[in-house]
Amino acid sequence: MAQIRDGFQSRLGFVLAAAGAAVGLGNIWGFPTQAANHGGGAFLLVYFIVIFLLALPALFTELYIGHSAQANPVKALAQACQSTSKRMGATAGYIGLAGAIVMLSFYSIVAGWMLAFALEPIATLLGFTEIANFLKSDSLLRNFIFTPLMLILTASIILKGVKSGIEVWSRRLMPVLLVLLLVLIAYIGTLEGASNGFKAYLVPDFSKVTDPDLIIAAMGQAFFSLSLGVGCMMIYGSYLKRDANVAKMSISVAMLDTSVAFLAGLLIIPALYVAQAQGVEIMQGGKLIGEGQLIFAVLPQLFATLGAFGLAVACVFFVLMSIASLTSTISSTEIPVSFLVENHGFDRKPATWLVTAIVGICSSVIIVNFDWLFGLVITVFTQYQLPLMGLFYFVVVGWLWKRGNQLHESNKLGYRVLANYIRFICPILMLAVFANVALK
Repeated sequence: MAQIRDGFQSRLGFVLAAAGAAVGLGNIWGFPTQAANHGGGAFLLVYFIVIFLLALPALFTELYIGHSAQANPVKALAQACQSTSKRMGATAGYIGLAGAIVMLSFYSIVAGWMLAFALEPIATLLGFTEIANFLKSDSLLRNFIFTPLMLILTASIILKGVKSGIEVWSRRLMPVLLVLLLVLIAYIGTLEGASNGFKAYLVPDFSKVTDPDLIIAAMGQAFFSLSLGVGCMMIYGSYLKRDANVAKMSISVAMLDTSVAFLAGLLIIPALYVAQAQGVEIMQGGKLIGEGQLIFAVLPQLFATLGAFGLAVACVFFVLMSIASLTSTISSTEIPVSFLVENHGFDRKPATWLVTAIVGICSSVIIVNFDWLFGLVITVFTQYQLPLMGLFYFVVVGWLWKRGNQLHESNKLGYRVLANYIRFICPILMLAVFANVALK
């Protein structure tokens, strides 16, 4: 029997849940890594421009489609495209659904790493040396233990639904995440070398802002940071009350998400320079050593130079990262769960466990083929699929959605300006970025 549709009970609950979905590792891990590898302040400047010109309108279009349809992305896009090609809309929804499963598959692996590294300082402090070494080892056994643990933890929240699960836990986890982030920034800022990191992060090199690689990286990161292109925001938008102001909600979510990304950079990039001041090698040929292994290689070496207090700092940091991981896995899991419930009549409980099992299998494939598959998935997914799906959503709202599109039917000047911006400017800007990269 199909479930009665759940929903968010408050604006704050929605903003924290949507921002939690957006924040995740895309901000606290991905954003600082991209910034460090693309000129620091130059990347930051381009990132903010992309957020304002493209990512914020894309966030609005996803929330707007979901809110109007009050349905999961497959149904919502099919409904929006019914005047032109309902099948095309549904196909796009399925692509987003597949993307959500792929994203969740590698997110759950990384989330498992975070949880293991959060427990490692505790094991070290208690004298359990073998356990501590196991927790920080890159072994198949560790990955096959902690990936399912994070999936089960996510499922336990999803089982409770939107109001009692997603909203309640977002209201608990997001404030804790912000407090931990600020505490760590304050501490790292007192260490030798941090001032050089702040300078590298905040002062842009204007000669780099037109670099096509930097621009495409900033656009991909902006869409990844806001969880755009896979339907996370569409499904959350569908859980908003009918009278919700989607434009204001979009701005609130984007501001909170971008603020966390900015704060993450204030933590990670100065921490890199602190590590360098402590004798830790962090760069090679102008790029971060290991790039994706930044969190698990460079920073642990930094924490190790801080003695016993470094164990506490490491524990707090990886608890922060675990929370960020969890808020993202929650939103990614809700997309396929809602699809099974609404399109195939599943109850929430079997739908949740079926999705968890499917993602577990996909994660296992990535773990076994990690060396070549993990980086490929991240590159294709963040730099191409997410922006291209965002482009499609612009086309849907701007051109394909004829009947019942209040954005075009409204007589209010603000809505008319926004409708034309989404219809003309956003697609042109995105195509220009892709053309710039292709012609490089």
